[in-house]
Amino acid sequence: MFYNQFSDIGMAKAFIDERLQHNESIIFLAIDQDTEQAVGFAQLYPKYSSLRLNKNWILNDLYVLEDYRKQGIGSELIKTTLDFARAKRSTFVQLETAVDNFTAQQLYEGIGFVKQQNEEDFFLYKIALNS
Repeated sequence: MFYNQFSDIGMAKAFIDERLQHNESIIFLAIDQDTEQAVGFAQLYPKYSSLRLNKNWILNDLYVLEDYRKQGIGSELIKTTLDFARAKRSTFVQLETAVDNFTAQQLYEGIGFVKQQNEEDFFLYKIALNS
């Protein structure tokens, strides 16, 4: 559960399975090498541009288990998504975060994301990629 959303594991699994089956999502996992358990993930969705004639990416989900936070895992997951997007010759990656999620804002801005606009509850961030 996040952003006060209802939690339905079955619906979430079905939604993600369908995205993966149709190549509509990319998911990167952070694995604890000692336990071989997933401790975090980042999920990208494509954003097509007929003007730029390419596929850019929306970093829609970034999550790290609470016990693994403040260890650089979130930062590494983001850097992995940016490397992936550069390899695909994308122009940018964008994301949104809540206006009161100051920890995330600090992380994104530290990596180089630039705040684009303010909606009522969320900030839109974008980082330009030099392919």
